[in-house]
Amino acid sequence: MMNEIERRRTFAIVSHPDAGKTTLTEKLLLFGGQIQVAGAVKSNKIKKTATSDWMDIEKQRGISVSTSVMEFDYKDFKVNILDTPGHQDFAEDTFRTLTAVDSVIIVIDSAKGVEAQTRKLMTVCRMRKTPVIVFMNKMDREGRDPFDLLDEVEEELQISVRPLSWPINQGQRFKGVYNIYEQKLNLFTPSKQTVTEKVEVDIDSPELDEQVGESDASKLREDLELVDGVYSEFNVDDYLAGELAPVFFGSALNNFGVQELLDCFVEIAPSPRGTKAEERIVQPEEPKFTGFIFKITANIDPNHRSCTAFCKVCSGKFVRNAPYLHVRQGKTVRFSSPTQFMAQRKSTIEEAYPGDIIGLPDNGIFKIGDTLTEGELLHFRGLPSFSPEMFKYIENADPMKTKQLNKGIEQLMDEGVAQLFVNQFNNRKIIGTVGQLQFEVIQYRLENEYNALCRWEPANLYKACWIESDDEQQLDNFKKRKYQFMAKDREGRDVFLADSNYVLQMAQHDFEHIKFHFTSEF
Repeated sequence: MMNEIERRRTFAIVSHPDAGKTTLTEKLLLFGGQIQVAGAVKSNKIKKTATSDWMDIEKQRGISVSTSVMEFDYKDFKVNILDTPGHQDFAEDTFRTLTAVDSVIIVIDSAKGVEAQTRKLMTVCRMRKTPVIVFMNKMDREGRDPFDLLDEVEEELQISVRPLSWPINQGQRFKGVYNIYEQKLNLFTPSKQTVTEKVEVDIDSPELDEQVGESDASKLREDLELVDGVYSEFNVDDYLAGELAPVFFGSALNNFGVQELLDCFVEIAPSPRGTKAEERIVQPEEPKFTGFIFKITANIDPNHRSCTAFCKVCSGKFVRNAPYLHVRQGKTVRFSSPTQFMAQRKSTIEEAYPGDIIGLPDNGIFKIGDTLTEGELLHFRGLPSFSPEMFKYIENADPMKTKQLNKGIEQLMDEGVAQLFVNQFNNRKIIGTVGQLQFEVIQYRLENEYNALCRWEPANLYKACWIESDDEQQLDNFKKRKYQFMAKDREGRDVFLADSNYVLQMAQHDFEHIKFHFTSEF
């Protein structure tokens, strides 16, 4: 058991949109032998799309909309990758994913440096003290000076850095990467499709001058001296404590620097750690199984209207067909076909260990944040739903398809990406999201996956707040006075839909015994 836990590496790849997360994921799968040819994400000539982008809408737009889970074996390690959406409209999916991983790789575009979405995600990592590794991507394009980039990362992400690989030139003149961690120089021939052979050269030998040219060779030697002078020695404990970020340079598209990243990652990244539940901290080596649901996806297989719940194994061993307690419902459940994923392709498994992500067939019994145990009443926390910032009324555009529309809305809301409120005044359904793009995705998926047509109508609302109070009378008064703006969420809880910041502030001021919550977890 300990051996299985030690060899697990579960991590998420995060970044600003277009920095190259999905391309990097592809290349890691290439090294792991899971795919033989990487899908050129942008090229129309090769009719292949990225393995991790499997929804139709992802293939059309070239962006990731939903976190995908993939696993492969590399050397003696079992690696679980979660490729997350970079687009801020899907940030909530990414925040949730971060609760299920032990470490994170942040991808930064070397021409653009640190961008807004990266800062936000780093805040979540800092809060949870998650160890991060930084990958400076797109070194094969003209970008900024590597030292400037490192300074910016330290300043913007508030973390110390230590380069573990160093680029030889950049843009058109980019010739490869020197691996500081293993003290070897690896020269590659650029190849988007396959893994290429490397040439190994000693840094002080004249052979280096022959391989990369005299000027590049002497610049590399100077840079490396400077790196050793400026940055302190790499210390694994500081990295594991979330205080130091190792930095790798490369080009994911051309396979430069990806293997250095992977080799070092499997060595230094943490194996599964303890998970904090409300009652206590659950350690991975405990004999009894525990796990929590951090994501639900509808329609991974369009031929079956089924949902899949993603469960992170926190402790013990998960066994197929064994009875487990569904804590929230207080029922015993068994799973005859738990699966492991390679994005959309999945295979049934017999057992899973801490750190693994398993897919459980969900016929409506799961909600995000549910806990499964062998009988102990545990509640894993830290999976909030944020208060939406954009609202629209959803109307049925085809009265013959009412049943399909309701079924579609229900399953898509289970994914927890958008939220459904029913107005108490006129019974209209309101969908709240954190970004405009989600309305398009919902409409597209309703039409293509459920064969239901919807149309949106504007709802001029500012914010949704969950309300509760010990003062029944005041709560009653509030509901009567704000009757037109009261709604219920899917749990049947009271939600106040404020139509402006002023109205919200006045309500908080006038009704001081009512608590207003901006996340659904309180």
